[in-house]
Amino acid sequence: MTTNGNSGPAEPLLQIRGLRIEGQSQEIWQEIVKGIDLTLQRGEILGLIGESGAGKSTIGLAALAFARGGCRITGGEVIFDGEDLLKLPERRRRAYRGKRIAYVAQSAAAAFNPAHRLIDQYIETAVTHGVMSEKQARQEAVELYRQLQLPDPETFGQRYPHQVSGGQLQRAMVATAMACKPDLLVFDEPTTALDVTTQIEVLAAIKDTVRKYDTAAIYITHDLAVVAQLADRIMVLRYGELVEEGNTRELLENPRKSYTRKLLAVRGLRKDEERGETSLLTISNISAAYARSAMVLRDVSIRVPEGRTVAVVGESGSGKSTLARVITGLLPPLEGSISLRDQVLPATLSARNKDTLRRVQMIYQLPDTALNPRQRVRDIIGRPLQFYLGLTGRKRRERVKELLEMTELDERYLDRYPAELSGGQKQRVCIARALAAEPDLIICDEVTSALDQLVAEHVLRLLLRLQRELKVSYLFITHDLATVNAIADDVVVMCEGRIVEQGPKTEVFTPPHEDYTQILLDSVPEMDPDWLDRVLEERKTVPAA
Repeated sequence: MTTNGNSGPAEPLLQIRGLRIEGQSQEIWQEIVKGIDLTLQRGEILGLIGESGAGKSTIGLAALAFARGGCRITGGEVIFDGEDLLKLPERRRRAYRGKRIAYVAQSAAAAFNPAHRLIDQYIETAVTHGVMSEKQARQEAVELYRQLQLPDPETFGQRYPHQVSGGQLQRAMVATAMACKPDLLVFDEPTTALDVTTQIEVLAAIKDTVRKYDTAAIYITHDLAVVAQLADRIMVLRYGELVEEGNTRELLENPRKSYTRKLLAVRGLRKDEERGETSLLTISNISAAYARSAMVLRDVSIRVPEGRTVAVVGESGSGKSTLARVITGLLPPLEGSISLRDQVLPATLSARNKDTLRRVQMIYQLPDTALNPRQRVRDIIGRPLQFYLGLTGRKRRERVKELLEMTELDERYLDRYPAELSGGQKQRVCIARALAAEPDLIICDEVTSALDQLVAEHVLRLLLRLQRELKVSYLFITHDLATVNAIADDVVVMCEGRIVEQGPKTEVFTPPHEDYTQILLDSVPEMDPDWLDRVLEERKTVPAA
């Protein structure tokens, strides 16, 4: 334990006492954080885990004396370095935020300003708070970009948020939070959007930063294998209350509460290996590039059978999402063709008729940015019903209710806005919207990566049930190999725009593996607090190629 050298143990950097927070839903205020106590020493990392709605992010934001829209702090103390932030005027609270307490949000796409370059958003906080000059901040940014394994660190910051991949944008946000070398970092699912190999580098950078600058950190996540690599202690939360707290190693090895044991349980979902014979989607020798950039896809060929699931895996920048853009007509290929039920699809979205558009739908990674915040659920799901199927009035209303029931929601959600839904509920609305078009193929782009483990499992089970009932096919883009194992029939492994390996799941995941596939498998975090350090040490001993 940290001491001050004179009078025993040092005072905690952060003390949260009796924290109570209320949230508003349909004009009714309900308590969502119920008397939480939390203590954090300098240089210590505290992990907050629990399923969606547990209050993890709400508590993390409260460490900055901040409550998001629709929430209010109603009781307790947030004592940071001896001062209760809740008693300070807002002007003084803002002086702490960014400089001494920094927050890394889960959705980098929603957090960055799309109109400004990444480097300008990095230096803003450091210069505004007087921590360093603009020139020094630019130099520091390049160094952090390099540390976080971002491409071309000297010029990376000149890009706008939409010009980098989701994983790169998330790492850029971690760098931005570190700009002022704050005393406390609040990480809210910072590696959710990252592939397994990139995740290792980011976790190592976070761990190194905390050690180097004696920074304290709150690490919010639903992935116990990830938090095991970083946290000194773990708090398990459910419905705004503490379930269990303890030393990381002890809690993982001997959880006392049944709920904690449930979180620790390995996902038991498995898919049968019955194989479809008839091709629904045939991708033949596709090559593609963005304007004025190098080739992104190179000679890609994939077959998706009727009523089955093909998972596409690979690191950030491997071409997974670009492939989805080509299939949907958002990016015309330079070479090759795509056929749906043996009919060649027009290369561009504008050239496809309404029925062709209807037959291929997409569910996106981040429901927060995929759903219009100004539309109610009834309108979000009802719009494709009217556009594709011509349903209006009573028929449209009844079909919206049916789709909600299919996705395990009910008519109580019809008049809610996205802000009034949990992450899992938002994603179910996205699924219902895709199903409204009655498609043959749904492209699922990282649809569970933003969800906690229990909610993700429920969504996967829902997708499997819908597949059995509706005979819909899925092209499942993901970096989560546990998800692949749970839902896929066939697996396609991509690296730098090429297919490295593909085939039935059992064959791809059975040794011997291709070298790149083995790297992905070796990068999946284990429920072992020593795993990250061990992997990093092993990489140091491997001679460069």
